[in-house]
Amino acid sequence: MRTLLRLLSTTFKRIRRNPYNASGAVAVMFLTFFVGGSFILISLASNKILSYYESKPQVIAFLKDGTTQEQIDSIKTDLEKTDKIESIEFVSKEQALEIYKERNQSRPELTEFVTADILPASLEVSTRALEDQTEIAKLVAAQPQVEDVAFLQEVVENLTKWTKTIRYVGISVITFLILTSIFVTLVVIGLNISLHKEEIEIMKLVGATERYIRTPFLFEGAFYGLLSALISTLAAYAAVVWLSPFVNRYLGEFSIVPVNPVVFVYLLGAEALVGIFVGSFGSYVATRKYLKV
Repeated sequence: MRTLLRLLSTTFKRIRRNPYNASGAVAVMFLTFFVGGSFILISLASNKILSYYESKPQVIAFLKDGTTQEQIDSIKTDLEKTDKIESIEFVSKEQALEIYKERNQSRPELTEFVTADILPASLEVSTRALEDQTEIAKLVAAQPQVEDVAFLQEVVENLTKWTKTIRYVGISVITFLILTSIFVTLVVIGLNISLHKEEIEIMKLVGATERYIRTPFLFEGAFYGLLSALISTLAAYAAVVWLSPFVNRYLGEFSIVPVNPVVFVYLLGAEALVGIFVGSFGSYVATRKYLKV
């Protein structure tokens, strides 16, 4: 324990002696983790939006006036025979009016003269797979009692593409920034090694082992990574809290913020582990290259 405390003390003394080098390393690693955390949060939000639309009825069949219950049951039976239907729900004119009023309750001028008679009854159909929407929409449209069909295939497909794009771009950017962080850590630790040549020589003369001499530099890199992860997570949390009102006002229909605080705990844990690894690895490479023990 005494040896560990002595090594930690040496580490922090060296960091205090070279604050500019330390600040540069932390700044680069902070950028890495902040951008990485932002991509993770955006990806989670995209998945949440996609799940929201997937949970909604993907195909809505508006029925002609005068459609009987027998005809509605017949349409349901035909659709269920495809074995591609997750659920079918009938929405009457009265229910359609309630839904319309609920969605426009903040704009009473739009609901004042609307009655159930002018709104169509409908069948709301959810498919088991998104790729089945087109087939089911065509099948529904072919029914003589159906006046019009609406489905969200294009919306869901675009969201799926955007989610995948964000994921791939995020992985590429994060990988580049991690490599940059390793390189910067290598340079910073290399400079610190050169600045402490005399101290290292004295340590060797008094019998310090190779591990004892290397360890403070490894601790230094790990500290840079841990501190950067902590600051970047706090910054990401502050950004989400600040942006929440604007995002909610823009999306309106559903909310993706505020984000559950547990997400940030996991984010901090993941970034801390990656930060310690990146900092330690960069320091290890630097000591192997520049430190001759």
